[in-house]
Amino acid sequence: MTKVEYSFSEKKVSYYFDASFSLLQDLVPVATTVLITDENVFNQHKEKFEGWKTVVIKAGEEHKQQSTVDYIISELIKLEADRKTFIVGVGGGVVTDITGYAASIYMRGLKFGFIPTTVLAMVDASIGGKNGVDVGVYKNLAGLIKQPEFLLFDYSLLQTLPNEQWVNGFAEVIKHACIKDALLFSILEKFTLHDFQKDETLLADIIERNVKIKTAVVTEDEFETGDRKLLNFGHTIGHAIENMHQLLHGHAISIGMVAACNLSEQIAGLHFDEARRIVQLLAKYHLPVDIETDDEKVFQVLRMDKKRNSSVMNFILLNKIGEAVIKPIELEVLHQHLKEIL
Repeated sequence: MTKVEYSFSEKKVSYYFDASFSLLQDLVPVATTVLITDENVFNQHKEKFEGWKTVVIKAGEEHKQQSTVDYIISELIKLEADRKTFIVGVGGGVVTDITGYAASIYMRGLKFGFIPTTVLAMVDASIGGKNGVDVGVYKNLAGLIKQPEFLLFDYSLLQTLPNEQWVNGFAEVIKHACIKDALLFSILEKFTLHDFQKDETLLADIIERNVKIKTAVVTEDEFETGDRKLLNFGHTIGHAIENMHQLLHGHAISIGMVAACNLSEQIAGLHFDEARRIVQLLAKYHLPVDIETDDEKVFQVLRMDKKRNSSVMNFILLNKIGEAVIKPIELEVLHQHLKEIL
């Protein structure tokens, strides 16, 4: 186990790499801690929750809504949780997002930590303090930025992860390579998903490399006024289609990245010509690269994206693999491009 501390604006957050779930009892008092997880994680790891007060929510993005937060709060009231209670989210991105949000608003804020159980949660969702819920088809429209006290990375939890969730998580790994790390992109080209699944050392290295990429971006721009926006590569269109088509997050982001690559080739001033290489890598990791959709409906959802500023959308595009840029695009110009790239 390795402990690393990262400094954010309001606190230091402890990262416990290659740790065991059992370490949790050394980090928080069992008597005054509540674990929040979903049905899938709870049923797969019941023995780990023995002795802990636990709130179990329904699994899936469709339940990342305010009604689930209301349920969590009602359960916290039943458990007589007070301002000294510590909350721990144990699960994938939906669980960590909703746990951080519920903990932050219950009694005006409780301390919380995360034990991510999926590749996506380990490399992306649990990192950076973004917590919130969807509002209908609109992704993460309600929420806040508040950092956890700790992240505990127990790689053995991935052993029960369905293959589709491995694929789902590697979309964010590929995203990090596209925007910040050309060497990581080459590493992904060299290996396969199966290689990472069977080699614990290779897996730990790739997860920790991605954790450091995202954490470095967030510590420099915690509240998304500049470079943190780069982490949204593939997310603008990806978020618009995710709930429309009930896609897994990584699948939607993969399609969004392809659309952003195509847009990068079309926008004047950029000289991007590596879209084919990115499409090949996404396909190699079994991610979808296109979808039949209604571009007009996509545009109407996209108009409510948080990255919109009046009549302009701040879109994340690529100069080259490993180098992303923030490009303001007029909504009407984007509207026309959508007809060509979707």
